[in-house]
Amino acid sequence: MIDRASLSPVRFTPDVEEIQPDEPQTARDLAETMLSVSEKTYADSGHAIRSVHAKSHGLLEAKVEVLDGLPAPYAQGLFAKPATYEAVVRLSTTPGDLLHDSVSTPRGMALKILDVDGDRLPGSESSHSQDLIAVNGKEFNSPSGKAFLKNLKLLAATTDRMEGAKELLSKAFRGVEAALEAVGRESATLKSMGGNPHTHILGEGFFTQLPLRYGDYIAKFAIMPVSENMKALEGVKLETGKDEDAIRHAVQTFFEDQTAVWEIRVQLCTDLDAMPVEGIEAWDEEKSPFVPVARITALPQTAWTEDRAQAVDDGMHFSPWNGITAHQPLGSIMRLRKLAYQRSSAFRSQRNETPVTEPMQCPFGHGVGAATASTREATQTGAT
Repeated sequence: MIDRASLSPVRFTPDVEEIQPDEPQTARDLAETMLSVSEKTYADSGHAIRSVHAKSHGLLEAKVEVLDGLPAPYAQGLFAKPATYEAVVRLSTTPGDLLHDSVSTPRGMALKILDVDGDRLPGSESSHSQDLIAVNGKEFNSPSGKAFLKNLKLLAATTDRMEGAKELLSKAFRGVEAALEAVGRESATLKSMGGNPHTHILGEGFFTQLPLRYGDYIAKFAIMPVSENMKALEGVKLETGKDEDAIRHAVQTFFEDQTAVWEIRVQLCTDLDAMPVEGIEAWDEEKSPFVPVARITALPQTAWTEDRAQAVDDGMHFSPWNGITAHQPLGSIMRLRKLAYQRSSAFRSQRNETPVTEPMQCPFGHGVGAATASTREATQTGAT
């Protein structure tokens, strides 16, 4: 067991990032490619949806409680002192089109923590929330920004096409992924292309994959299920063949009478050579473990409705660049995503009946989170 007190985390300085001269052009190309996905689905349906993580499976009101007594390196930024916040949780899958759940792609959790104080990141000055974006894998699926763009172009070309072929490929990729996991390995690329196992989303752990500033330090985040009812769902298979919304229905069933509890955990960077800011590899947990800093609780509720979808899927954005400077996204892929998130949000806001706005309190109105949200006017921002 690692002694947390003996860890020597690397202090954040701006020079931990290595900005490449061609990043602005790559960012524009990435944003255009993502918009091409939204344009295709909008042309088909007349409704603008996200260019990634378009399909939601759970839209939850929750509260986030920052733990008391955190050691100094972990008591940073939003987590510097005990507090309770209202929050919104969005559970999703990654494609930019609304696929049958038999096409099993990675799952995501987007967390919006409301009414957060602190100096704001550029572009989010009118917002008062902190977003965390995480998926159910520890490593990003592309080794560089250019590789990310190349892979995204391949996926964009299949948007809203060949769903039957996607189902067959998904089945094949799941077989290969299962073989890899049987020998202790996994492939982020195979999972992204439809090889994610057909498991219950509430048994999954979620990871930011890429680093963020953590106050004086640098960190990656994990969001892990800790209540016994959720841990019992780890690896539980869902039957998706006959139900195109099987994941959503499983989430709805759970929240009819059960409470979910996750932990937000932080892994501090302790060695820039072994834990590079510009890399995509998972950091060694033997060198620095994930340490709990907060708890997310979602009480029984109606986990997905058309009204909630209008409020969150249409009217809300989630972006790692929506937050305070103490949690600035780091690394080239994080920087490249910023413009794409902004343009995706603007595309939806301009075309749908419900504009994208930044909420100051949970839009569902049941008040299960903390009663700390102020009544500042909701303001429009740019993100996904």
